[in-house]
Amino acid sequence: MAVVAVLSVIAAGCGASDVEVPVPRPPASAVSLCRAFHDRLPQRLHGLKRRSTSPRSALVTAWGSPAVVVRCGVVRPAGLHPTSELAVINGINWLAVPPDHPVTFTAVGRHAYVEVTVPPKYTPPGDVLNELTAAIKSTIPANSDATL
Repeated sequence: MAVVAVLSVIAAGCGASDVEVPVPRPPASAVSLCRAFHDRLPQRLHGLKRRSTSPRSALVTAWGSPAVVVRCGVVRPAGLHPTSELAVINGINWLAVPPDHPVTFTAVGRHAYVEVTVPPKYTPPGDVLNELTAAIKSTIPANSDATL
């Protein structure tokens, strides 16, 4: 269901207006981590300029058209299981949905989940995810008990 919501965000984000993105509601323990993560995000991602989002939130950031959207503090992905196949990019574990042609990637195994929607136009999506790893690593610690 989250993928459908995020895909509608991509469609809504094709113009010059604000990108409409649902704001996550993380637990209080993740809010400060997500704000610090937001502050570390680049003005340009994959060569794309940052865009305004609606509603405005330090938990959501977007770049380009169609928009690459990052949401910090999302709920644990429904498809995440101990046996889930994860992509590891620069030390960050990512769950890709759908697995065969991923559009939504969620960084897992950290104190806050970070969801990234990468429209198919931007290939390979791993390049976009790689540009986010430094901000994730510096602000959202890995779970010390190796939980996803």
